[in-house]
Amino acid sequence: MKINCRPAAIAALSFPLFLSGCALISTTRKLPIPKAPVAVYTVTPEILVERLNQRWTDLSSLNVTVDMQASVLKTKEGLARDYTTFSGIILMRKPEMLRVYGRLPVIGTRMFDMVSDGKNFKLFVPHYNKVYKGSNSSKKKSANQMENMRPDAFFDALAVRGLEPGDLYGVVADTEMVEDKARKHLFAVPEYILSISRQKPGSQRLTPVRVVTFNRDSLLPAQQDIYDDEGNLETQVFYSAYQEFGTVKYPSTITIKRPQENYQLVMTVEKVKQNMALTDDQFEIKVPEGTTVQNLE
Repeated sequence: MKINCRPAAIAALSFPLFLSGCALISTTRKLPIPKAPVAVYTVTPEILVERLNQRWTDLSSLNVTVDMQASVLKTKEGLARDYTTFSGIILMRKPEMLRVYGRLPVIGTRMFDMVSDGKNFKLFVPHYNKVYKGSNSSKKKSANQMENMRPDAFFDALAVRGLEPGDLYGVVADTEMVEDKARKHLFAVPEYILSISRQKPGSQRLTPVRVVTFNRDSLLPAQQDIYDDEGNLETQVFYSAYQEFGTVKYPSTITIKRPQENYQLVMTVEKVKQNMALTDDQFEIKVPEGTTVQNLE
């Protein structure tokens, strides 16, 4: 009796032979070899939070000189519009005082000047001879992404706050693998991830407040994710290349991303002065007479 085997049936019957190794052909290729940091610190969650709280407690003010580059992101189209880098000075004084002063490239004259007391802000734009005033908590968005910049994003990025009374937290240890394609190296970056949440009044629900990622080779913040009252990701801040600025160890690059508004701001830090005396008049803007004032909702 003649049997006519279909090719598919023959392949199906032969597949177990390949799995058994009888006809399996192998090749060897090189993979990036993971490289771990020289020193990795191990601390308890309590000590990690204590260090964060102490770092925040020891800070009273900051005077930071930066170069800033703003970008508008069109994530759906995979496009980004980068604006010219400009210099600026940021003053911060606890509990909530902030001033951000930007200079025009090349010319060096004032491009914008923004102050805030933590609740309300004032933004002066000399080019338009206009002052914008509004609440920090305003949820109304402009079609122009750059007009949505608010003081809170700067204040939260300059320093990682400590925990507040009633905050709940959890810490997990993780390792991120970062590939350097140029050198064909794979770097293992051990991390501690601190999740901070609060219990919604009258509910068993926890709402996220912040997630802070620490590199375990320094126990310094590498990333901070900040959430709004509804639990939506509002701001991402990335800290890199920590340097000694006098007696202060501070990141030389701070990247602020606002995913809901599709813009980011990269700040390259040039100078840092910590805990210097800052007076109330340094958080006031002198507006020329005849300047138009627009109140923002």
